[in-house]
Amino acid sequence: MTATNGTNGTNGSHAKLQGNKAETIVNAAYNGKYAIAAVCCYNMEGIIATVRAAEAKKSPALIQLFPWSIEYADGLLLHAAQEAASKASVPIAVHMDHAQSPKIIRHSADIGGFDGIMVDMSHYEREENLSLTKELVQYCNERGIITEAEPGRINGSEDGIADTVDMEEILTTPEQAEQFVALGIHWLAPAFGNVHGQYGPSGPQLDFPRLQRIHEQVGDRVRLVLHGAHEKYFQKDLIAKCISYGIAKMNINGPVNAAFTEVGARLTGKVPLTKVVEEQTNAMQRVIEENMDWLLSSGKA
Repeated sequence: MTATNGTNGTNGSHAKLQGNKAETIVNAAYNGKYAIAAVCCYNMEGIIATVRAAEAKKSPALIQLFPWSIEYADGLLLHAAQEAASKASVPIAVHMDHAQSPKIIRHSADIGGFDGIMVDMSHYEREENLSLTKELVQYCNERGIITEAEPGRINGSEDGIADTVDMEEILTTPEQAEQFVALGIHWLAPAFGNVHGQYGPSGPQLDFPRLQRIHEQVGDRVRLVLHGAHEKYFQKDLIAKCISYGIAKMNINGPVNAAFTEVGARLTGKVPLTKVVEEQTNAMQRVIEENMDWLLSSGKA
């Protein structure tokens, strides 16, 4: 079932960025046959919950911010994430998820603080996607930042990502994966039936033979990452299966932030605001810890 064992990412067309924390964390997960929780954080509570969960579980982790965090808070959340990661007792890196414009990617690379940036040009037509991705990957790599890209299209929508629900679904092929690896990326997010946000009544319809072919084609040079891993479906057994096909990083978004909003709705106006914030953070931490157990990263720091 498991495809070819890859190296630690030193070979292939992309540059290994010396000392890059995100690359080191995810390469170690791949080689250790576990995966890293990449937690999408929209506020301080999410950042704190991620670090506390990682320390409690002795697990590496990624704090993920969307471009919205830069646009909304003028970099303040990034500074908080960077400081939290640097003070943590376990390895934690800061990554930007789904950066969908050349302007925000260049700005994010220039302001410092990101270990990785997802160069998501998947909403452009194929040739422009490839051209822009190559240019922006080089821009990031020159600044010591690793890059992630999405060949094909992962349908659906969630906060911070352009809605692609009406676009024709395009699944990633090994040939497309090869094209993107040639652009210099470090992480590849394949589309193999996974979708952002909620799945339909039948749940995920994942094409594992396709994922295996992609892994066999490029898994010795880049790490494969999973988007659209909603906790309702992606629990212990399914996550373990994804890891066996080479997935080394999994995005966690909806369930963590649903815990935050549920606690706020239940407690706001009934207890002091500080208590609401503390309980929201605790609820998010519990979800993240559970996912770390499923990802087999607990105890790996």
